[in-house]
Amino acid sequence: MLKPLPKARSSDLLRARLREHGLKLTHQRELIAELFLSQDHITVEELYHEVAKNDPSIGIITVYRTLKLLCQWDLAQERHFGKGKTIYDNVAWKSHHDHLICTKCGRIIEFSNFQIEKFQEQVAGEHEFRITFHKLELYGMCKTCDTHVGKRPPRAHGHTA
Repeated sequence: MLKPLPKARSSDLLRARLREHGLKLTHQRELIAELFLSQDHITVEELYHEVAKNDPSIGIITVYRTLKLLCQWDLAQERHFGKGKTIYDNVAWKSHHDHLICTKCGRIIEFSNFQIEKFQEQVAGEHEFRITFHKLELYGMCKTCDTHVGKRPPRAHGHTA
């Protein structure tokens, strides 16, 4: 799940945000932020498990508070992609993007489409409306899950139903 980004890049970004807000760079914040900034989407629980592998003394509340700070600093966005689960989207180095969410396996696919953005501006203009932000989330099934829909597991030999 984790895709390593250059450690110096994430550390520099974290240090800059902490300085801007007058906060200390603690070992816990650095570890949590670096692990978060090395991937795309993660829940608090998933991040906590990754953090605990490196430092079991860090509690889930510290992970949660650090994620809230990252959201305040526009490095993360809190998302609710169905099923009541909060997922944090790493937006530190990303431009605006939208999401395709598989309702079967939970896979999240990011995409950008200039035509969709242009159409939204056109619609807003027709209604004399100024868009300040938006989220586009499309729900359905990914190719893998869609391929398996309707297929039954093979029957065991020698057994009757």
